Parts: sequence; structure tokens; C-alpha cells
Amino acid sequence: MEVNWQEVFFTFIGGLGIFLFGLKYMGDGLQKSAGDRLRAILDRFTTNPFMGVLAGIVVTILIQSSSGTTVIVIGLVSAGFMTLRQAIGVIMGANIGTTVTAFIIGIDIGAYALPIIAVGAFLLFFVKRPQINNLGMVIFGFGGLFYGLELMGEGMKPLRELQAFIDLTQSMSEIPVLGVVVGTIFTVIVQSSSATIGILQGLYSEDLITLQAALPVLFGDNIGTTITAVLASIGASVAAKRAAMVHVMFNVIGSVLFLILLIPFTAFIVWIDQFMNLNPEMQIAFAHGTFNITNTMIQFPFIAALAWVVTRVVPGNDVVVEFKPKHLDPNFIEQSPSIALGQAKEEVLRMGQFAVQGLNESYEYLKTKNKKNAELGYQVEDAINNLDTKITDYLIKLSGSSLSTQESERHSVLMDTVRDIERIGDHFENVIELVDYQQANKVKMTDEAMEDLNEMFTLTIEAVSQSIESLDTNDHDKARSVAEKEDLIDKMERKFRKKHILRLNEGACSGQAGIVFVDIISNLERIGDHSVNIAEAVLGIRK
Repeated sequence: MEVNWQEVFFTFIGGLGIFLFGLKYMGDGLQKSAGDRLRAILDRFTTNPFMGVLAGIVVTILIQSSSGTTVIVIGLVSAGFMTLRQAIGVIMGANIGTTVTAFIIGIDIGAYALPIIAVGAFLLFFVKRPQINNLGMVIFGFGGLFYGLELMGEGMKPLRELQAFIDLTQSMSEIPVLGVVVGTIFTVIVQSSSATIGILQGLYSEDLITLQAALPVLFGDNIGTTITAVLASIGASVAAKRAAMVHVMFNVIGSVLFLILLIPFTAFIVWIDQFMNLNPEMQIAFAHGTFNITNTMIQFPFIAALAWVVTRVVPGNDVVVEFKPKHLDPNFIEQSPSIALGQAKEEVLRMGQFAVQGLNESYEYLKTKNKKNAELGYQVEDAINNLDTKITDYLIKLSGSSLSTQESERHSVLMDTVRDIERIGDHFENVIELVDYQQANKVKMTDEAMEDLNEMFTLTIEAVSQSIESLDTNDHDKARSVAEKEDLIDKMERKFRKKHILRLNEGACSGQAGIVFVDIISNLERIGDHSVNIAEAVLGIRK
């Protein structure tokens, strides 16, 4: 019988596409149902590597993607929310969490895929409540998962007639490393280990591959899934590169160990099958789960060693921006409110340095259009928002303590300053967004406009920097200097706005360029206002 290879190919890739869409849709629905708390879960419940493993499992089950979890982890490590050791635990947990998809596939309900899709579609299109819509997404994606698998299974059936495929599977049985290579390459191409393991489950259920040939492919699938983390770390911070490297090392070490133990591992899966009478898909699911759980158990005691190795392989500074407060010890609130106030001031000064850094990054982004400056600026703004919440909570708790009149005054100054620094963060973020708009719309700024912006930016950065210095040293001269600079900034804003109108009338610049220019100088003028607020608080002036 002649095989219609076009039909085979179209059925297979169509099924793969529906499978990947179903997997993503199901993950999106679960994520929305859980709320936007995934980052919070990882931040809060990773106090030690063991909790990190549990958090990694939970988040990966919610988003149905170990790669997705690892990318979030890379962002958190890069931002300083999480240490490398905590991240290693989460990555281990993510590898366990991703096995849930294989177990779902092992439940043989492919015959009901289309009715499941219909139920999901009904909930999506005919019910208005968001919670029900999210449930509809999960059900629709779940049905799509199985329908895609059914199509892929149909597409793979003719492979049993293909001698080249028979020879390849025979070779993989005899040379396990070949199976690892095949699994790795295919997962790198598809960018989803869940999809490639689903295909492997389909091949095994159709008797197109033996268990001994399938297991090395499974190990390769786990190595291949690390490519997403590697891609996410390209051009990112040193910490991000280290987290990605850990993901690669963890799966490669596990694959090497299990290749060495391939014969006993195969025998163990056969024994589980005899004991539990599993279907072929569930056998692969149990193999996948056993591989990742055992690999985690073996490598978990060596987390410190993994962190040490990866810091040697990828040298450099570990953290770009440290989001978490360093000085806010709650014990001082009760024991020594005066020391607690001093600690709060240190944290406010850190927050102020972030404001200066963020302003510098937004200025560099305006000049160079380098995306790294924008990314760092956004990270700094996130750090300022986080410190705003933490410092304000700390100061509110401290206000209930017995403070002297002088300490109460210092307390009020800090409360006001935190608010002003947070607003500075909002304004430099606005500037970054305006440059993003300029880039996206190819808006050209005139040389004269850029000269004006350079002059105003330089003065504004000096004003913010001096206001923070005056707070640190209680230097009244510096505080008065900030007030003078702020007056100059106000005059600049009015002068540059008039010059801009003249340029517009002369046709020297476009309307879009005018919008960007005016909005940037407005944000800089407001930053100047907040810097003088800080300076006036130092001088004891209350508006």
C-alpha cells in the first residue's frame, strides 16, 4: 500500500500545532484563574531551596510550562528578588511540575476530545463571567491537547511501513546516545518538551519505538527544553545567564546518570507496568516523572556545589538590581525605635540612589536607544515601587512606638520623601515609555531639541542627586542649591516649550516629535518639583 506522505505530514504538523495551542491555552486559563500571583508565589515561598522546589512544582503546574517558570525565575534572579540557590530549587521543581502534562496525556480520553472542546467553547462564548471564561479556556485547551495528540497519532501510523524509521529506532535501541541527540534536537526545534514527550507517548503507544529506545529520547527531551531559558538569558544579566546554565547542567547531569543506569531504569519501568497495568502513554509518563523526581533527589544536596560551579563558569557581578530592603529589621521597632528610624533612613537613601540610577538610565536610553538601558530602568522602577511599599509599612509600624518630638519630625520627613522618590520613579518610567514610542514610530528629534533635552536632563539629575545627598548629610547648603536648580528647571521648561512651538511653526519638527519632546520636559519639570520637596523637608519647610 502506497503512503500519502503529504497527508501524513499535514496531519502530523496540524496535530502538533493544535497540541501546542491547546497546551498554551490551558496554561493561560490556569494562570488567569490563579490570578497574577505567580511572581508573588515564587518571591514569597522560596525562602530556602526546598520551598523553592515546591514553588517551582506549583507554578509549573499552573502555567503548564517548565520553560515559562524558568524564564520567570531568570527575571527574578536578575532583579535580585531571588538568590541563585533559591532559583536552583525552583528550576528543579519546574522539571517535576512539567511531568504533570505527560500524566494528563496518559489518561486516554482522546475519543472525547471534540466534545471537551465544544464545552470549553460554549463557556468561552456564551457565558460573560470572567471566572467561567477562564475555566472555558482550561477546558478548551485540555480538549485541544487530546485532539492534537489524536491527529499526531494518525499522522505517525504510516511510519511503521517506513524502513528508514524502523532502522532509526533500532539504532536508538542499540546506541542510547543517539536517542538523546534525537530528543534534544527535536525539542529545540519545537520549543516544548511537553509536545515532544506527547509525540514520544504516541510513538510508543503505536509500537513504533521500544521502551529501551524511547527512554534516551525522553532524556534528550529534558535537555532540549533548556533552550528556552538559554535564549531568554542572551543579552541579559550575569545572574540570568547563571540561572539558565543551572537549568542546562541539571538536565545534562541527570541524563548522563540515567544513561549509565539505562538497563535497570528500563527494568524498573517494566516492573511498574506489570504492577500497575499501565497503558503505554502512562508508562512514558511514569518514566518522565521518575526521571525528574529522582534527578532532583540526587542533585538537591549539591545545590551549593551547583551554584559554586556556575559562578565559576559564568563570572561577573551576581545581581543587577536588589529589589529587597536591606535595613528594615522589624525587631528594632519594639527594642529601639531610634535605631529603627535610622535603619528606615538608610533604606530611603537606597531608594533615592535607585531614583538617580533610573533617571540616568532613562537619559542614556534617550541618547543611545539601547534597549538594555530601558530594561534596567524598568527594573529600577520596580525596585523603587517595592521599597516604597516595604518602607511605608515599616514607618507606619514605627509610628506606633514612643518617638521623641525630634524623631517624630524625622519620621514625617522620611514618609514624605518616600512618596516623592516613588513619584520620581513614575516620571522617569514615563520618559522611557516616551522613548519606546519614539522608537516604535520612528520619530526623529531635531538636533536643537536634543540639545535642550540634554541640558534639562543634566540639571534634573544633579537636582535629584543633591536632594538625596542633602537628606543623607542634613546639608542645608545643598538643599538650598536644589531649590535654585529647581527654579532653573521651571524656567527651562517654559523656555524650551516656547522654542518648540517656534520649531513647529517653522516646520522644523513633526507633530509626533513635538508630543514626545513636550511630554519629556514636563516629566523632568515634575521630577524637579519632587527633588525640591525632599530638599525643603531637609530645611524644615512644610508646604
